[in-house]
Amino acid sequence: MKILLPVDGSEVSLQAVRFAIRLARQGLKCSAVLVNVQEPATLYEMVMAHDPAVLANVAAAAGAHALQPAQAMLDAAGIEHESEVANGDAAHAIVDIVERFACDVVVMGASGMGDLRSALLGSVSHEVLHACAVPVMIVKAEVE
Repeated sequence: MKILLPVDGSEVSLQAVRFAIRLARQGLKCSAVLVNVQEPATLYEMVMAHDPAVLANVAAAAGAHALQPAQAMLDAAGIEHESEVANGDAAHAIVDIVERFACDVVVMGASGMGDLRSALLGSVSHEVLHACAVPVMIVKAEVE
């Protein structure tokens, strides 16, 4: 089974990675695809950079940096994985990567903002849950 693990650098996204590792330790034969989605550059950034390649390099470096803790966790657990840094709308990019990498399930964190705030702002996990053709498992933030 191939698990897609979106990682945005937040603690809840790393909790989702830990959950996938627990599944593997309990006997699930799986590999993982780690993904980080970088937001598109703003108009201000495009004007100030003068070179689109600079923005692309910065986004790729930021995405690779965000993936490092999750990669280390999967390496320590002995779980085979691939990594991808994408650009654009997070929910759409995640759905595209599920298809491109032929993932069987998505395990992702959710901030638990609540229904009202989620409805107003939109939630990546909510969008993925409804747009994705494969099962989506939402790992909620631990209550402290």
